[in-house]
Amino acid sequence: MSTVATRTDSSARVPFLVRIDAVGRWLAPLGLRALLAWEFFEAGREKLHGQNWFAELGGRFPPPFSWFGADLNWHLATGLELGASVALLLGLGTRYAAAALWVLTLVAIGAVHWPQHWDNLAELWRGYAITDDGYGNYKLPLLYLAMLLPLILNGAGRLSLDALIARRTPVTASADRRAWGWTALAIGPSFAPLLPVFGAALAVLGLGLLTLSRLQPPRRLAAASP
Repeated sequence: MSTVATRTDSSARVPFLVRIDAVGRWLAPLGLRALLAWEFFEAGREKLHGQNWFAELGGRFPPPFSWFGADLNWHLATGLELGASVALLLGLGTRYAAAALWVLTLVAIGAVHWPQHWDNLAELWRGYAITDDGYGNYKLPLLYLAMLLPLILNGAGRLSLDALIARRTPVTASADRRAWGWTALAIGPSFAPLLPVFGAALAVLGLGLLTLSRLQPPRRLAAASP
């Protein structure tokens, strides 16, 4: 009885929103995974049973995909959308699947949804739409990027095969310069074909943070309390 009472008193002292955070670690990533899995699986299924229209895009694919033929790019996109969507739904290799879909989505934006010509940010903003009126229509894939980012950075959550496989003592650590540096260095170049200044600035920021991290002594990781 005393042990039960101690646990009850301890949980009562934990702020309510902190306990809601614990529920969120189970459910929030699952919602993102399920929705993204459905959307990308539908896109892959349409390609699987449809005609290859990548040849109509000409040279709009960014390197290195511009070096591949239309057939190879079509099969790569189809296989990735089908395979990665299943991985997302199961929560298996989630970070890698989400990162691969991140690259695929950026390529799709550059090849299909990005305006071919824009002179200023106000004109570019007109492409933030679902329908294409001559200014692009990158709204939907941009939303996919925003949904993929939490899965890349935070993983699949607790209701996943990844969590089941990784049964070990949770480790907590603050985001240091090295972590921020690698994140900026990964995101920056991926945006460079679309927004060169923004992408280059993120890459430079990442390199700067990585350089500064070499001057920072490593922090010891602490096991999270159950």
